[in-house]
Amino acid sequence: MLGLIVRLNLMLALAFGFSVGAQAQQKPDPMASPNAFVQQVADQVLAALKNDTAARAGDIKRINQIVDEMILPYVNFEKTTRLAAGRNWREATAEQKANLSNAFRGTLARTYSGAFTRVSDSTSIKTLAFRGDVNANDVVVRSQVTQRANSQPFTLDYRLEKTPQGWKIYDINVENVWLIENYRNQFTQQINQNGIDGLIAALNKRAQ
Repeated sequence: MLGLIVRLNLMLALAFGFSVGAQAQQKPDPMASPNAFVQQVADQVLAALKNDTAARAGDIKRINQIVDEMILPYVNFEKTTRLAAGRNWREATAEQKANLSNAFRGTLARTYSGAFTRVSDSTSIKTLAFRGDVNANDVVVRSQVTQRANSQPFTLDYRLEKTPQGWKIYDINVENVWLIENYRNQFTQQINQNGIDGLIAALNKRAQ
């Protein structure tokens, strides 16, 4: 299970951060089609990493800044946390919900930043033809990720929700493992042992 989680975390970072294509300098448009939006987010981050000397050298502080500025604004952490917590979310107080969302946000942010220090320049992601209702408010965008030149690509799915501010990414499927489902199992086990406050403490401890 630990190996699966490590691989899931790495692929999660790749999902948000690397692609090939034009318009790398264009700011992502959350009001665009879901495929275009995902590709734009990936293009922007790839361009930033390639053009930043400190980031290319593995400077985690600089990578954190790129993640904060170019990825986190397009992720619905509250929804991701709520779905990962499952029925336990309904039993949490407003304060616990806020603290849990903040703690989980930190966990995912560190995942992105850490993985960006381990990928190569040849890593790329390309969105596939959209399948579904383009007018729906909840969609799945498929993509193919290539980690190394001449390596076999694998499929990666993004789940997005349309909000008043545009598309927000809230779940990812890597090799038939959905991020939320994976964390839900961990959250449930931790809550059963130590309660919601125990889960919050455990997530915050990882940040130290």
